[in-house]
Amino acid sequence: MTDAFRLYLRYIGISVRAQLQYRAAFLLQSFGHFLITGIEFLGLWALFDRFGSLRGWRLPEVAFLYGMADVTFSIADAAARGFDRVSSMVKSGELDRILLRPRSTVLQLMGTELTIKRVGRFVQGIAILVWASHAGGVAWSAAKLALLVAAVAGGVCLFFGLVVLQATSAFWTTETLEVWNAFTYGGNYVVQYPISIYRPWFQRFFTFVIPMACVTYLPGIAILDRPDPLGVPVAFQWAAPLAGFAFLALSLQVWKLGVRRYTSTGS
Repeated sequence: MTDAFRLYLRYIGISVRAQLQYRAAFLLQSFGHFLITGIEFLGLWALFDRFGSLRGWRLPEVAFLYGMADVTFSIADAAARGFDRVSSMVKSGELDRILLRPRSTVLQLMGTELTIKRVGRFVQGIAILVWASHAGGVAWSAAKLALLVAAVAGGVCLFFGLVVLQATSAFWTTETLEVWNAFTYGGNYVVQYPISIYRPWFQRFFTFVIPMACVTYLPGIAILDRPDPLGVPVAFQWAAPLAGFAFLALSLQVWKLGVRRYTSTGS
């Protein structure tokens, strides 16, 4: 395990150095991501400026969930870019080279690229999170900080698991199915708002099937000390981030099934 982690750090070091060869481009792209996500938050601010509240939720409370979602997604999106190439690897046969190496396929694909320009979204998410916690009067404690870290880690695992499932589907379809973007990029937008505002079937789907509510909404209301209109027990709110780790573990098992099905290009 330690050796694999060292190798991953070497992979990432190579990726980061390559991207920093063009520092002006990196800075402009990062600033672009910061501006784009900032404009998205302006839309959220305009909504609350017009209506005041959203089913009893104030702007700082929703902004806290928004910040959690953006920080989480920015990390996952930066770390999982290697899996976006699986479809082209399957078509070209390049995946054979990955399989022949005496290393985990997941480790090699993770180490393909760490997209550091996503730091723009990350910084914007942190800024919103800090502002929202101050404006919302969050009473921070060591336990709440630990819950926030666990929620972000669980969320990263959840989004990473979705990208793995998207890549795995290429073993059967060759082309990456764009429908998965509804759960990756679309899912990020879903969890920027309280899950309680959606219809019951939607709430159940994103709690028990793709447990996005477990890595943002549930730990978020525990940190905010806000009563849950859905009636979820407080103990479950604190344990909810574990669902993200479980989802990734399940996704990796599905990935193994896909790899066993792979038969190369035949050329």
